[in-house]
Amino acid sequence: MHGAKEGNIVVGLDIGTTKICAVVGEVTGREINIIGIGTHPSIGLRKGVVVNIESTVDSIKKAVEEAELMAGCEISSVYAGIAGGHITGFNSRGIVAIKGQEITPQDVERVIDAARAVAIPMDREVIHVLPQEYIVDDQVGIQNPVGMAGVRLEAKIHIVTGAVTSAHNIVKCANRAGLDVCDIVLESLASGEAVLTEEEKQLGTGLIDLGGGTSDLAIFSGNNIKHTFVLALGGDNLTNDIAIGVRAPANEAERIKRKFGTCNAAAISPDETIEVPGMGGREPRKLPRQVLGEILEPRMEEIFTLLQREIFRAGMENMIASGMVLSGGTSLLDGATDIAEAIFGVPTRLGRPRGIGGLTDVVNNPMYATGVGLVIYGAKKEPEKKFRIRDRNIFNSLIARMKKWFKDVI
Repeated sequence: MHGAKEGNIVVGLDIGTTKICAVVGEVTGREINIIGIGTHPSIGLRKGVVVNIESTVDSIKKAVEEAELMAGCEISSVYAGIAGGHITGFNSRGIVAIKGQEITPQDVERVIDAARAVAIPMDREVIHVLPQEYIVDDQVGIQNPVGMAGVRLEAKIHIVTGAVTSAHNIVKCANRAGLDVCDIVLESLASGEAVLTEEEKQLGTGLIDLGGGTSDLAIFSGNNIKHTFVLALGGDNLTNDIAIGVRAPANEAERIKRKFGTCNAAAISPDETIEVPGMGGREPRKLPRQVLGEILEPRMEEIFTLLQREIFRAGMENMIASGMVLSGGTSLLDGATDIAEAIFGVPTRLGRPRGIGGLTDVVNNPMYATGVGLVIYGAKKEPEKKFRIRDRNIFNSLIARMKKWFKDVI
């Protein structure tokens, strides 16, 4: 049995549209060992956003209980993932003058504050402020300017914002399940921590996290995140296409997708058949498996084409030199990497969690990338002891805003 005494326990909670997944990691020094994992089907979310609090709380409790049993420890605080079409990321920059001869940590804080001083609508919450690079006088590409001499310090940062209500609902669900939220983390950022190598982050890589409700894109280059985007299409759309295309109930369509699904109709022999149960007491039917390829291929092409359009819109097409990496459960679909290679025109691989010990054989699956990534993210944040439990300030700011709204109305 592992107790919390041996090392720091960090828990990642991936609140997804298809499944809720709790991953328990034990952090000792630089090592992270996964000691427990719990998953439960998620019912209360649509496209990455909570639509039913009761169901979500229930699923979180069950996933956490399973993880607690496996890890043999109690879970009280988690790092929660957030996704959904409401997430937007944009770049900003700030400049400050240096008072002394050399740059101090306070100067770095000041320049980041200057860079994040952008007008953000009332209904949006800043989820991440990610420094990309610093410029001292005219010297570009500096990762840590503390101690350098200069008169002018400039920072380029990436700001990720999300709807206040969606962030609040995720925190509220975790609180109702008896958990404190240490931080809310963008899911594609967490997945990047788990599946990308340092070389890939340095040279430039696009990471696509193909979930049930959303497909999240994150572009890394020069060891920093350059661009984030969430597309509200995912594995649920594929299941829905199968349900309509072969006239099968949703749960059967999901089973057929997982067992027989393919994005490559041409590679399937015409003789291969699948059995589809009938709806409403009708007889089961036999269909050629190629039909699935014809249904799924155009939808996968659509998802990747929309993401590629976003890469070009953001002017990031030269930032993916080392290729694309696919993670998330939908990436396991037969032929998904081939379609991605054809559309993006760069080598594509499946991203499995790496750089961890413990139950590696259990989590060696792209669908656990976000959960494991949240643990790695939490382990990096823990030493800083930045335990601002963020829900309080989300909640207080929400209450303050509501009071203001009511004053405006009355």
